[in-house]
Amino acid sequence: MNLFNVYPLFNINPVKAEGSFLWDENGQKYLDFYGGHAVISIGHNHPYYVDKLKNQLEKISFYSNSVQNNLQTELAEKLGKLSGYEDYSLFLCNSGAEANENALKLASFHNGKKKVIYFSEAFHGRTSATVAVTDNPKIVAPVNESENFIKCEFNNSEELEKIFAENQNEISAVIVEGIQGVGGINLLDKDFILTIEKLCKENDTVLILDEVQSGYGRSGKFFAHQEFDINPDLITVAKGMGNGFPIGGVLISPKFEASYGLLGTTFGGNHLACIAGIAVLEVIENENLIDNSEKIGAYIEQKIKDFPHIKNIKRRGLMIGIELDQACADVRKELLFEHFIFTGNANDKNVLRILPALNISEKESDLFINALEKTLTAIDEKILELK
Repeated sequence: MNLFNVYPLFNINPVKAEGSFLWDENGQKYLDFYGGHAVISIGHNHPYYVDKLKNQLEKISFYSNSVQNNLQTELAEKLGKLSGYEDYSLFLCNSGAEANENALKLASFHNGKKKVIYFSEAFHGRTSATVAVTDNPKIVAPVNESENFIKCEFNNSEELEKIFAENQNEISAVIVEGIQGVGGINLLDKDFILTIEKLCKENDTVLILDEVQSGYGRSGKFFAHQEFDINPDLITVAKGMGNGFPIGGVLISPKFEASYGLLGTTFGGNHLACIAGIAVLEVIENENLIDNSEKIGAYIEQKIKDFPHIKNIKRRGLMIGIELDQACADVRKELLFEHFIFTGNANDKNVLRILPALNISEKESDLFINALEKTLTAIDEKILELK
């Protein structure tokens, strides 16, 4: 049997990782400035994280949600305290897509409505409803298509108001990312997110903040939306939540009423997932990683802002989009194969996406900064050679 060939793969096979570095099977060392799509929040194989998982594995790794699991309670309490949402409740699942799927379902249960507004360049997942609110027709199968999902231009308050006016009393939820990641590190305008919140309150519509990529300290705040004075009804999390262990969740406003069987999962909130989530929160708090995210993000921005071929830098904390004056594919390949540094791309072909671990240092960042400067400077040198 062969693997189902759905991923374009670099010819690199990592076999070891520590901190912000990876090693392949040939012993080549790589700087990880992408964290596997922002998953690695506290660095690869953080010793505290590893010890917590090892100790838990020797006790119990899994049982179903038909019995009590005090680790779930501990995780919920720590997450509430650190995020500032102590009065919310937590539903645990396994991934960002699953978190968003359950949020959309919970919203519809709550108000009995069907329609959902999403935004251009959005990415919320690949499952049934989440792919329908993802702005990528190539990954939306016919079975996912529905008139219940309405696209609005990102940061366009006028169009959003028009959609609400045309669909009075029919909008179940608005789902929006704290920062659009796959779209190219697109930042919310303050007036736009305040308009979303206002329209949701006026129309008994649930506001879902997708913080799957932008949450967990990535933006320099625990959640990216905390830059604004808003209170979402539902907040979805995953990626950095487990530092590589599959875990996701929905933070749920007190206005939602739970009932047995309303939501459910087999693997969600298992013992190993919970201990991974607890370890991540404790490291983030004990090592002041939210502050470090903003500090190092600002350091990187200041160092690279005058490099050639950079048109714009879109940044919150360590969620950075470097917009070039050309497609970034060749730059990304040179960083990977000549300087051995992992970076990411986006729907916007000109945006180089940077998502390192939140405990990255200035010294490690300098490796990326120096490599990027050499790579971008070499573009002009090649042009001169051709003349």
